[in-house]
Amino acid sequence: MLIFPAIDLYGGKAVRLLRGDYDNMTVYSENPPSVAADFKAAGAKCIHLVDLEGAKEGSTPNLHVVEKIVGQTGLFAEIGGGIRSMETIEKYLSIGVGRVILGTAAVEDEAFLRRAAEKYGDKIAVGADIKDGFIAVRGWTEKSDKDAFSFCRHMENLGIRTLICTDISKDGAMQGTNRELYRDLAKEFKMQIVASGGVSSIDDIRHLRSLDLYGAIIGKAYYTGAINLKEALEAAK
Repeated sequence: MLIFPAIDLYGGKAVRLLRGDYDNMTVYSENPPSVAADFKAAGAKCIHLVDLEGAKEGSTPNLHVVEKIVGQTGLFAEIGGGIRSMETIEKYLSIGVGRVILGTAAVEDEAFLRRAAEKYGDKIAVGADIKDGFIAVRGWTEKSDKDAFSFCRHMENLGIRTLICTDISKDGAMQGTNRELYRDLAKEFKMQIVASGGVSSIDDIRHLRSLDLYGAIIGKAYYTGAINLKEALEAAK
């Protein structure tokens, strides 16, 4: 199982939100490329990036920071947050990002999702952000009418290879991950599933690995010291 340590970007800084609440933001670093370098020094091969401003606005305000992170570390980077056009996908891929994650656009603009998947293949992932059993959109600020598992099934039928699945209720809460959800997803689907939200202990990592998931994202637990990244990478092997 791959470990994706995460950097959420806002105003050029590395931040974390609690359960997706923009009014509950903690700044962890003024220098995200330095944080990414620490990930690499610990042995990480991948990084998960989110442009929180982009998620709300549908723009790329932190593109220059992403470019520095990718250029300086050489880590395999995936990014989500406000990617709603082919032009934005191209921008990210052209600076060396390995995979882009479509969230709101995947829910609301299937024609765009199909075009992107057809053109870029495995470089397109879908973010399934779950709130009360439904898919949330626009930086988690709105709940759609799409049932989470029906949506995931539809994505698989469309040929989407990688699904980043977040339980919003667990995100940043440091109360453990939703093990039942990931067990059910692993049973139901053949996609590469990345667990996100509430991964807050080495025990969580071991459990997710036992489900044969493709990857797990570590966010707040890294920044608070609850998870040692070297240990997490070892536990995921």
